[in-house]
Parts: sequence; structure tokens; C-alpha cells
Amino acid sequence: MTGLRAFAFLAAILMLPLLLSVGAKAQDATQPINPTELAVEEGALLDALGSGEALAGRVSIPNAAAANLIKPENRDWSTLHTETMRNVSVWSLLGMLALLVIFYLVRGRIRVEAGMSGRSIRRFNWLERFAHWLAAIPFVVLALTGLNLVVGRYVLLPYIGAESFGAMTHWGKLAHNFLAWPFMLGVVLILLFWIKDNFPTSVDLQWFARGGGLFSKGEHPPARRFNGGQKLIFWTVVIGGALMSLTGLQLLFPAEAATAAAWQQAQILHGIVAAVFVAIMLAHAYIGSIGMEGAFDAMGSGDVDLNWARQHHSLWVDERLGTDSRKPGSGAMAPAE
Repeated sequence: MTGLRAFAFLAAILMLPLLLSVGAKAQDATQPINPTELAVEEGALLDALGSGEALAGRVSIPNAAAANLIKPENRDWSTLHTETMRNVSVWSLLGMLALLVIFYLVRGRIRVEAGMSGRSIRRFNWLERFAHWLAAIPFVVLALTGLNLVVGRYVLLPYIGAESFGAMTHWGKLAHNFLAWPFMLGVVLILLFWIKDNFPTSVDLQWFARGGGLFSKGEHPPARRFNGGQKLIFWTVVIGGALMSLTGLQLLFPAEAATAAAWQQAQILHGIVAAVFVAIMLAHAYIGSIGMEGAFDAMGSGDVDLNWARQHHSLWVDERLGTDSRKPGSGAMAPAE
């Protein structure tokens, strides 16, 4: 019996360190992890992250929020920023480019079926064209520099090197920040100049029902100054431009974004809207240039061929011919200003 007691006492002595260790770990589990402790274990840090609580250290500055090292919501934002935004940007752009290539191969360039008449009609005055290019030119730079921030490190960095990529991204960011202002002004002017002609009507429903005449020759539905597709572009520019401007201002002035979460949400919304916006503008640029004969003249000289106008905007031509008159000796339609 004495031997049994001695064995039990010896076992208790040997088990004491283990019991104390288990008790200490149980107590530590209820306490926040201090990542500055020399004895902290990697497993404990990972457990703290898995608990859904912020991992914080110690700071000697007044800003207590600076002590936060990692927050679970920041990991979610990082995933959205590095993966979701990149995927949305890449697939929206590649998808639109693929559709445009297929459309061109199947439909070809949309021609003026009656041929150019040699007579022109004023489509846009200089102030309207100024507003268009004031938004369009900065938009191209904003799209390229923004896309570089999302996918540049994967597409360009391996080929041009870190130094060149860093310099390009630095200047690109400055251009992005400063050219945002003329873009916003252009969007405002576009809204003021053209909103009266861009409210949806029953004519637009007919235009969409017949595919705008884009998919078949000899079938061009009537339209006023702006057809259904152009109205869709207009509201994309106005609404998309407004969203890009509001979120962009939050990114330019993060202290005004109220909270870090609001800033993160603004960045995600800015990137996703930009990807969709750029994809739609690619289609607009295609139709306005190589995709449709005579279309670029509208924003180039402001005058379009009369047969082009009759083919794509017959109702608008009927309205204009009531006030237009022929320039003496020119054979062209004089603009009604």
C-alpha cells in the first residue's frame, strides 16, 4: 500500500507541469494574442485570425487604429481586389473584343447603302463635339492607367522589368488623378447638352426590336436625333461617369470617406464599374469608327452625309429639313443653328 501511495505521489509530481501548461493555454485562449510577445507561437496567431477578430499590436502614437495588423474584413477586401476585380476586368474586356471581332467577320462594315450623296447636314456643333472629346480623350488615358493598376503587374512587369514598370505606374497614377477632372467636366456637359434628346420613347422600342438594323442589310428602323443604342450609350456615360466620379473622389480624398470600410467599398465599386464601362465604350468606339461608314464624321467635322443621316436617323432628318436650306452654290445642307 505504501508503494502504491509513493507511485501516485510520483505520478502527480510528473503530471504537474503538464496540468499547469494545459491550464495556462486554456487561460490564454480567453485572452487576446499579443503578437509582440517573444513567446507567441505561429499557431496561436493563426487561431486568432480564424476567430474573426482583429490581430493588434501596440503603438505609442495617438492613433490607436494603427495597432491593427490584420483584420478579417481586410483579407476579404484583398481577395476582391486582387482576384475578383482582375477577373471582371480581364473577362469583360476580352469578351467584348471577341464579340466585336465576330460581329465584324459576320456583318462586316456597315455601309451607306444608297452611297454617299455629296450633300451634308450638320449633326453636332463645335461645343457639343468639344464636350464629347473632353470626356473621351481623358477616358482613354483613365482606362489604360486604371487597367495597369489591376493587371499591369501580371501582364507588363515580367516583360519590361520592375524599374520601368514602377516609373510607368507612377506617372500613370498622376495622369489618372489629374485627368479625372476634365473627364468629369465632360460628362456634366454631355448631360446638359443632350439629356433632352435621350429620354426613351416608343420609337426606341421599335429600334431595339429590329436590332437597330445592325444585323441585316436594307433594314434600318427610323430614329430621331439619337437612336435606342445611342441613348443606351448616353445613360451609360452619365450613370457610369457619376459612379466613377463619386467613388474616384473618395479614393482621391480617403480621409473624407468616413471609414476604412467605406474606402474599400468605393475602390471595389470603382474597379468593377470601370471594367463594365470600358467594355461598353469599346463597342461605342468600334461603331463610331471602323464599324460604320460615315459615323466618325459626326464627331469629326460635325457634318454627316445626308444619305447616312437618312439611313440611320430618318425621323431626325425629316425634322431638320423643315428648317435647313441649301447653301448657295455649295450643294450642301446648311446647318440650322
